[in-house]
Amino acid sequence: MADPTHQDRFSVVIVGGGAAGITIAAQLRGERANLSIAIIEPSTTHAYQPGWTLVGAGVMTLPETLRQEGGLIPRNVEWLRDSVESFQPESNTVTLKSGRVVEYRRLIVCPGLQLDWDKIEGLSETLGRNGVTSNYSRETVAYTWECIRHLDGGKALFTQPPMPIKCAGAPQKIVYLACDHWRREGSLHRTDVDFSMAGNALFGVSYYVPSLQRQIDYYGVNLHKQENLIKVDGEKREATFQIVGTDETVVRPFDMLHVVPPQSAPDFIQASPLANEAGWLDVDPASLRHKTYDNIFGAGDVLGTSNAKTAAAAREQAPVVVENLLASLDGRPQAGSYDGYGACPLTVSYGKVVLAEFLYGGKVAPSFPYDQRKPSRFAWFLKTEVFPKLYWYGMLRGYNIRIKHTSKETG
Repeated sequence: MADPTHQDRFSVVIVGGGAAGITIAAQLRGERANLSIAIIEPSTTHAYQPGWTLVGAGVMTLPETLRQEGGLIPRNVEWLRDSVESFQPESNTVTLKSGRVVEYRRLIVCPGLQLDWDKIEGLSETLGRNGVTSNYSRETVAYTWECIRHLDGGKALFTQPPMPIKCAGAPQKIVYLACDHWRREGSLHRTDVDFSMAGNALFGVSYYVPSLQRQIDYYGVNLHKQENLIKVDGEKREATFQIVGTDETVVRPFDMLHVVPPQSAPDFIQASPLANEAGWLDVDPASLRHKTYDNIFGAGDVLGTSNAKTAAAAREQAPVVVENLLASLDGRPQAGSYDGYGACPLTVSYGKVVLAEFLYGGKVAPSFPYDQRKPSRFAWFLKTEVFPKLYWYGMLRGYNIRIKHTSKETG
């Protein structure tokens, strides 16, 4: 294999041009103008994925959540429109699908995660028709709204796979919004709504569970815990669930089925020396530096850490990575530390949100001086108006937006 050419050597190489990658590149460029930086990203479109719950509920349109990737890459950052084939951390190189070899002094790995649609038998063949939809797919998120608004009674199923997944609250957000729409239309009383989840808790942070359970009860949703969707027959409109930990299955008919697919680290991460035993990027949870290779850092959904995989987490991780990477280049102590912050604005109705904020270990960490377990119009305003603007015009442009949150004892 040929040596990397001169233009294929960079001070910093970033794998992934999503929320974490763009934010880190912009902050690095702002802190250190003389660094040569490259972003490896094959996609030409960048999506504000937190908006897709709202698209699926008819509040936003899909185009409002999309931008051209090229318009978001910071100035003087080279965009390599390619995919990673493999990592060679011993030689500080990355090999791309095109065969190009890129050399780095520091590597930041933040390619997100992958959606494993094919792990559910029959799903790919029927997704986007026969009433089968998902807010996790750009191709079907608008179809979710079509399914919701055209359902006039019948059976609606919503699913949640085993953790970890991106935005762990998203599977139930659309349950509440769909139910609220049917309530307003006067058809909820003749609609049978099921929410089947592979886990045994409605939400991973117990502090918020009673508030969410009240919403489940208010809308009359049938909550099935430890049920994992394994098969979809779109023509027959039947969904098969496995009872977790057993060989027992349950088949349910549906008129509408909203599916959240199983999720995992990208294959090229799982097959690399950078992965932990579960296939995720093996980093220290505080410094976000790789546990084996000290010139490699990580951020975003690919991390093998216990925090929630949300845009808010990436926002808080970015300045930590930037601080520690620059310190490592300068030979200074790396003092940046990530506390596991994540946020999940749970849309419990049109106009109201339960704003869940928490740290590692599920420790509650509110940013605002009110009881955030209570559904709030203020939090809906944040979700629908403030956060999208914060994302496009703040975070992705490199502004260090670290909203102050305080750890709260919940007893």
